[in-house]
Amino acid sequence: MKFQTKIGKSTEDTIRVHGYDLADDLIGKITLADMAFLGAKHRIPTEQESKMLNAILVAICEHGFTPSSLSTRLTYLGAPEAVQAAVAAGLLGAGTVYLGAMEYVAEMLQKTFVEYGDDKSIEELASIIIHDRKEKGLLLPGFGHHIHKVEDPRTEKLLEIAKETRFLGRHSLLLLEIHKQFCESKGKKITLNAVGVIGSIMSDMGIDYRVVKSFAVASRAVGLVAHLVEEMERGRKDSIGQQVFKYVEDNTDYRD
Repeated sequence: MKFQTKIGKSTEDTIRVHGYDLADDLIGKITLADMAFLGAKHRIPTEQESKMLNAILVAICEHGFTPSSLSTRLTYLGAPEAVQAAVAAGLLGAGTVYLGAMEYVAEMLQKTFVEYGDDKSIEELASIIIHDRKEKGLLLPGFGHHIHKVEDPRTEKLLEIAKETRFLGRHSLLLLEIHKQFCESKGKKITLNAVGVIGSIMSDMGIDYRVVKSFAVASRAVGLVAHLVEEMERGRKDSIGQQVFKYVEDNTDYRD
């Protein structure tokens, strides 16, 4: 039996990756984000695709003290010999609350166009989505932020780059219309967060919603390295992980 793959294969003197010679065609010529795109779309991205995807990954790489970064610091505190375990611990929290919205937005938008095609206007589709999710008791993914209460500073920049690179397509326009109608129905401005708009832009880039979040995981892994380095530089005694652990230990009221 033969196992077939189009991803990669090494011989004594060559390494083939996605149909390219790794040393001659890829190393020093494409970015890490480009490599991720190559894996998802089976081709090297265009200049516009590369700019858009790199902007997206930078936008979600770092966001300070989050459950993800704290998990990394605490795991490093207990297992300093295994930095990979600390990064992995931080990535395990990439679920429904953190980063998950980009997948759910992409799924919502992509499935809407599959179901309705071009039969309805953007305005009609937005109204259908809002009404349908309300009827089912489902939240609208991509809206709200625990810190950026009115506006996520990353959102407008990403939309600006999407327009510049021509990836402000029907999925993004639908999300913007949903945002407009949703705010009108609530009678106030509700934040359209970065991960939400990323889900729409990546949909306009032709990326399947099922792999959208994997790009976020790759980006966050890079960001977590900085948290590890800071723990190393501070030393065990003064590390954030040690301080968090000591604070919880000193402020726990045990009751039998």
